[in-house]
Amino acid sequence: MKKTVSILLAVLLLIGAVAALAACGSKTDDVTTTAAEAESKDASPASAGVVFTMGIDPEYPPFSYLGDDGEYTGFDVEVCQAVCQKLGWEFKVFAVNWDEKLIQLDSNECDCVWSGMTILDSMKEAGYVISEPYFDNEQVLLVKDDSEINTSADLAGKTVAVQLGTSGEALLGDDLADLAATFGDLVTCDSFVKCFTELAGNAVEAVFVDKPVAESYVEENEGFRIIDEDLGAEQYGIAFRAGDAELCAQVEAAVKELCEDGTYAAIAEKYPTITANLIYLH
Repeated sequence: MKKTVSILLAVLLLIGAVAALAACGSKTDDVTTTAAEAESKDASPASAGVVFTMGIDPEYPPFSYLGDDGEYTGFDVEVCQAVCQKLGWEFKVFAVNWDEKLIQLDSNECDCVWSGMTILDSMKEAGYVISEPYFDNEQVLLVKDDSEINTSADLAGKTVAVQLGTSGEALLGDDLADLAATFGDLVTCDSFVKCFTELAGNAVEAVFVDKPVAESYVEENEGFRIIDEDLGAEQYGIAFRAGDAELCAQVEAAVKELCEDGTYAAIAEKYPTITANLIYLH
């Protein structure tokens, strides 16, 4: 009986050893590291297996949006993808809730926020690493063709829509607070697409919006016009977490290489409504 027990124990020990070896071997397969993790380990993010996740507004054409093929595309998305190809990173896209974009960035759900994002002093003061500006933007009003609104002064008593978490919303609460006070109502939506839907359905009479987004919408949809009045100038940049200055520098260096080899200009040609305001092309 003792001999039988000893044999059984030996067999169990052998099985355990084989399982342990198999488990150890499996840990070497399909290992990936985020770009930020690579930086924290003082490793080169250009090394194999590094994943760079770009945080975007999924409804922000022409910078970032869902294409007809079901994949995210747009000027910013294509440039970031080219950066990843140049650096040897695996490219991924994460659709953020724009009003919570910095919370999601801090939660490591993405490595950056790169999607027509306005550079704000408040972000720098909070410690975020912000790239050099790459686009000059302005805020405008989008209305229906038959609207009686022709200037911001005509917004008195009107219902206006704006996207949550945008610089437009911030302006209406700060520099343009006096203008906002004249509105009959200010409606906030979690995307510009919803703002435009509200306008199309006559739930609002104007949308306070970034000019390139308005231009893209007017190009694709009849019955709308942009009021030619600059309501606020600003610049777009890329946001990284505090401590990711080196990561930001690598991305900026790669973008400059794309400018030098003509890739940046080739991507820009696909989005003619924004080329005049792309800083790196001038």
